Amino acid sequence: MFSRLVNEYILEKWVAQMDITRLIGETTDYDKKLMLEERKPKSWCKSVSAFANTFGGALIFGISNDGAVEGLKDAEKDSEKISEFIKTRITPIPPFKLRFETVDKKKLIILDIFAGEETPYYYTADGVMEAYTRIGNESVLVDATEHKRLVLRGKKTSYDTQNSGYKLEDFSFSQLRARYKKVTGKSFEDKDFDSFGIADKDGNLTYAGALLADESPIRYSRVFCRRWNGLTKSGGRMDAIDSDEFEGGLIYLLNEGTAFIRRNMRVMWRKLNDTREDYPDYQERAYFEALVNGLIHRDYLITGSEVHVDMFDDRLEIVSPGGMVDGIPVQDYDIDHIPSMRRNPVLADIFSRLDYMERSGSGLSKIRDAQMYSANYINGKQPIFYSDRSQFVIIIPNLNYDNERIKTIISGNDRGQVTGQVAGQVTDQEMGQVIGQVTWRDLADYCKLPRTRAEMQDFCGLSGRANFRENHLKALLEKGVVQMTIPEKPNSRNQRYYSE
Repeated sequence: MFSRLVNEYILEKWVAQMDITRLIGETTDYDKKLMLEERKPKSWCKSVSAFANTFGGALIFGISNDGAVEGLKDAEKDSEKISEFIKTRITPIPPFKLRFETVDKKKLIILDIFAGEETPYYYTADGVMEAYTRIGNESVLVDATEHKRLVLRGKKTSYDTQNSGYKLEDFSFSQLRARYKKVTGKSFEDKDFDSFGIADKDGNLTYAGALLADESPIRYSRVFCRRWNGLTKSGGRMDAIDSDEFEGGLIYLLNEGTAFIRRNMRVMWRKLNDTREDYPDYQERAYFEALVNGLIHRDYLITGSEVHVDMFDDRLEIVSPGGMVDGIPVQDYDIDHIPSMRRNPVLADIFSRLDYMERSGSGLSKIRDAQMYSANYINGKQPIFYSDRSQFVIIIPNLNYDNERIKTIISGNDRGQVTGQVAGQVTDQEMGQVIGQVTWRDLADYCKLPRTRAEMQDFCGLSGRANFRENHLKALLEKGVVQMTIPEKPNSRNQRYYSE
């Protein structure tokens, strides 16, 4: 009897918690409050400040920390007090909505706080103004750097548009002029400094201008490069094989950073009938895009920091200060569908005009594609993207490190022999089977570079995705004619198919 009652109680609480998820949405950040604390309004008002300063959220009154729904004795009266506290203790007043919900016959108040546009939102009391932000599931005081970000956001402006305090007449821009001439065929004129957002009409440099000057006065705009001896930063008697620290304008940093990577990587190659095939440790497009990302999208409000380029035997890591602009970890995104949000829009626009990057925000997918379309790509060599509040990390695996395909080529086998070994389960007769307008052999040759299902289907001249996948692709995979680049996620939208 007692056991049955306990089980019924647990079930009742579980159902109540499920209802809460239904009421606020699975992705909504929220805090739970058993009751309205009138004598300690800061205990919940700081969450109001934090939600308004970030991405919004909800406060649920009438539910305990362990998720038990208790309800409120006088929800209507409490709602009036909540509204009054927000209007008198939070400045400016954030966008919010109060609503009542009933769960298991118990009345709750849900306070929806929406992301504000007039940041920072402060909690004010006893002559003190404090702004809060969300870190994990907690509301914490903002630090000086985060406060600057909120001020800029509230002004609807960015760091690179602000007056740097430096004068245009005190700096040269020879590298900017030279690159602009090379790309456009035109000379960079003095009037362009204003139209590009490098300086205002009075000759005051913006931070974008200060970062682009040949001798940039922004001392934490630096790139530290290391080629480590081994797989870690402590490789033995000699930790680093090569190292350099670069300081100056962004164009100089980009050129020197890419040059460092180039001189510390190998490019193997082999001669074919009428050409040669290169097998670089890293594709230039991949590491170039990664370094541009680090320089242009880094958070320059984080002073005393720099972009780091670390090369190991098996990988290249490029780490830049600051996470994603929206605060969402990049690993939570589909790389092909990352919204184009620019922390430093002036710098991004100038680098686009200089043909260093595109405006579309497709840099990460270009890094992935450059890696996966390389002739020496094998499964497991996909780039890794990671971010948190303080850093953005791009890891590009060394394409030639521990690569069985390269070992086969070095041993003297040519591509035809490699293909024969991979397709060992397939007879010549089977390789001659026709799919649409081509044979299995033709398709295998086409897939020497990783291809999407749509590309393969188009190459065969077939329509009907389901028919191609079920009647053709499945057999090709089972026979080992082609393999998946992401076998652990067969239905991934980033999936490619390749033959060895």
